[in-house]
Amino acid sequence: MEHGGDLTLAIERFGGMREDWLDLSTGINPYSYRLPQEISAGAWTDLPAKAAEERLISAARHAYRVPEHLGLAAAPGTQILLSLLPLALPDGPVALVSPTYSSHRVVWTRENRPPVEISSIHAVPADAKIVVLVNPNNPDGRLVDVGSLLDISRALTARGGYLIVDEAFADVVPGASILPHLGDENIVVLRSFGKFYGLAGLRIGFLAGNKTITGKVTRMLESWCLSGPALEIGAAALRDDAFRERMTRRLAEDMADLTLALSERGLSVFGGTTLYALAGLRDAKVLHEALARRHIWTRVFDYAPTWIRFGLPGGPVNLARLSQALADAQKDL
Repeated sequence: MEHGGDLTLAIERFGGMREDWLDLSTGINPYSYRLPQEISAGAWTDLPAKAAEERLISAARHAYRVPEHLGLAAAPGTQILLSLLPLALPDGPVALVSPTYSSHRVVWTRENRPPVEISSIHAVPADAKIVVLVNPNNPDGRLVDVGSLLDISRALTARGGYLIVDEAFADVVPGASILPHLGDENIVVLRSFGKFYGLAGLRIGFLAGNKTITGKVTRMLESWCLSGPALEIGAAALRDDAFRERMTRRLAEDMADLTLALSERGLSVFGGTTLYALAGLRDAKVLHEALARRHIWTRVFDYAPTWIRFGLPGGPVNLARLSQALADAQKDL
């Protein structure tokens, strides 16, 4: 599985309709932000206005605590930003802290700059010019402290290099983000809107860093890269501090329930965030397929055959369905 979230393959192999399935293959919040009751007619009929984009950027600065001296670029999802970074950043060897989100390796390899994969941010090769880190990491939730990131970035800055920090899941780990602590270090930070707010279909992502890099990326994206509805909804959600605080607590409570349910079925959770749990067992793919026959879709990994990842089910009814399916699947196995 290259990514989670697309049930096309699951339905082709295991049958059923979309509404029959419980999709736990992603780390997307099952409690999506409630859409505004009214989206302006102009958001649908007019070309997106510069003022609307500026409101979104301002709201993102507020939500992510981005210092004013940094640039901030908005894009239709972080995936496109990943593909632009090899074109925007300096030439030179690339190191990627692995295992992690596979697209980071793909985009650099595609530009003939295949990264050296390292097991720790503290094992950066002496010649590395670009270092890529997902923090907290996907899929294991591994977290590197801000102080260590700043130290490493300063060493890279001294050699004209950059540290890329992908904070796609930082919303659910208060205090994890490096953004509020940035000065003039050569660090670029990716933030994903859709995961925490449960609105992945809007396709909103951000890149923060020095204004030279963010300006270059913005020019690559061209005009009107975000739709009018995305600009309005994104700005409203990012300004909603009460939702962010309430949802952070709710996700933590749900993850505690999921972890308990998995442990009761003999699965040991050893990693993750409050949006997904990473568990281990001898043959994860066998369990993955047994659950799929019951129309529950999970995430497994070719590079780690003992790993299986579960997104939040989204409430007690779905959690009970998962728990029963695990019990039934284990009888089959």
